[in-house]
Amino acid sequence: MDFSLFYFADDSTPDGDAGRYELLLEGARFADRHGFRAVWTPERHFHPFGGLYPNPSVVGAALAMVTSRVALRAGSVVAPLHHPLRIAEEWSVVDNLSGGRAGISLASGWHPVDFALGTVPYADRKRALAETAGRLRALWRGEECEVVDGNGAPARVRIFPPPVQRELPLWVTSAGDPETFRTAAVARAGVLTHLLHQDVDGLAARIAEYRRVARETHDGWDGHVVLMLHTFLGADRDEVRARVEAPLSAYLKSSVELLTRSFGSLDPDFDLDALEEEDLDFLVARSFDAYFEQRGLFGTVADARLTVERLRAAGVDELACLIDFGIDTKTVLDGLRHLDELRASYATG
Repeated sequence: MDFSLFYFADDSTPDGDAGRYELLLEGARFADRHGFRAVWTPERHFHPFGGLYPNPSVVGAALAMVTSRVALRAGSVVAPLHHPLRIAEEWSVVDNLSGGRAGISLASGWHPVDFALGTVPYADRKRALAETAGRLRALWRGEECEVVDGNGAPARVRIFPPPVQRELPLWVTSAGDPETFRTAAVARAGVLTHLLHQDVDGLAARIAEYRRVARETHDGWDGHVVLMLHTFLGADRDEVRARVEAPLSAYLKSSVELLTRSFGSLDPDFDLDALEEEDLDFLVARSFDAYFEQRGLFGTVADARLTVERLRAAGVDELACLIDFGIDTKTVLDGLRHLDELRASYATG
């Protein structure tokens, strides 16, 4: 099992806060020194939830300057919001700055308002993702792309600078839709997923189908599955729970969409906007319990090993540990030594 760090902060810090990116930078330095596989950063627009990361290539370029070994990956680039040429150009710069450590997971997008930035209708987002994957790979290899210039004339262009890596490491992001897993397998791409809207048994079934399609389509290629988990480890499980309860609950509450999707499936008439504040707090508390017990990597190193073994049995190859959900920076950085202990135990078998 490989271990990575994942970031998706709620940007609710005061305006002009000079420390907004301290955890990102210091965490990346830690990951780089201690043999973590990658650092993942997302793309998020027009909302404080994830609002530190409107462009993962910009963040990736910054991380390239403070690291030397760890892979720098987008988790994710929202494919329908960008021309494939632009994605390829930006990430080729990151690949060059990092000496060949760039990687991308492509997402189809979740929020219709984000599509104010793109030219693809929200309803066509999954088709756009599949098309972007193929075009992006071709551009990365140095192939030319047919375009129409500003005068309406046809032209052929290629990206500069040429990337360091001949092939672009590529994943497809899925919230649990089995069809997205199959799309990734056909595209010879890995999968980046999470447990927000699926349980481990459901994930295992999707991974099994993903690997079946991957092997049949690509002559035995087995694919690669990355799972994002909210993470904080410590010396005592009860102390960890007390430490994470308030910040993680506030983090969950900051995302109305997340709660709506998590609980809307329980009742088709569920309407989050109609809830009283005390009812919302009750739902957040239920959500926290689910995350702490089943959908995250919390507690002691020994607790975490039980979770890791279950996920490894389900077919997960890499855990992307989301660490920036509201705990203060010093505490998170201090706690990374426990996560590194867990990582090291798997690195040595």
